[in-house]
Parts: sequence; C-alpha cells; structure tokens
Amino acid sequence: MSTKFLAKLLGLWLVLVAVGIIANRQATLGAVSALLADPALAWITGVFTLLLGLAIVLTHNRWSGGAVAVIVTFYGWVAVLKGLLFIWLPLPLEAGFYQALHLERFSLGYGLVALALGGYLVSRGFSPD
Repeated sequence: MSTKFLAKLLGLWLVLVAVGIIANRQATLGAVSALLADPALAWITGVFTLLLGLAIVLTHNRWSGGAVAVIVTFYGWVAVLKGLLFIWLPLPLEAGFYQALHLERFSLGYGLVALALGGYLVSRGFSPD
C-alpha cells in the first residue's frame, strides 16, 4: 500500500473518530468502559486491531521517506502491539493501562491531538506532490 493511500485512510479515520470523541465524550467513555468489562469484546477488538496493524506493517514498514511515512509505520507497529496486548493480557491489567491514561480527565485533549494528527495526514495524503 502506498504512503499516500494509508495517510488518507488513517487520517480520515482519525479525524472522524476524533470528532466523535469530542462531540460525544460520554458515549466514548462508556464504550471504553464496556470494552474493558467484556472479555469477548476485548479479544475481538484485539484480533481486528492486530489484523490492521499487521496489514500496515507488512505493506508499509518504512522508517524513512518523511514524516508521513514514519507516522504510518509507527501507527502500524502500535496497532500490532495494542492488538497483542488485548489478546494476551487479562482484562484487569488492560483496564489498569487505560486508567493510567486518565481518559475522563483528558478525553478532550486526546480528541484534539487525534484531530490534529488526522488533519495532518489527510492534508499530506491528498496533497498533489
């Protein structure tokens, strides 16, 4: 997969999810709580996150070629790691990781960072260069 395609895909995904996080904070927090309370849902999330990460890593493992290429590759490796953690770790340990992120306090900030990163990827992915 090309860097531009993955920048468009991940960028649009980040922007759309970030808008949802910002616009509907309580639903986001509720969804994360539900995910961390249901082993089957956490496992399925891990499987699909791992699949996405492997698809990116196997087709786009580029640590050079500019910021966009590195961001896409980094995202792929983070998705692989996150997927494995959801599959391998017990839910109480996973919940501890999410508690350490202080989602209730910082959800707006996380949403704004995702929006900025997604906006950057979209702008670079759709640029004519």
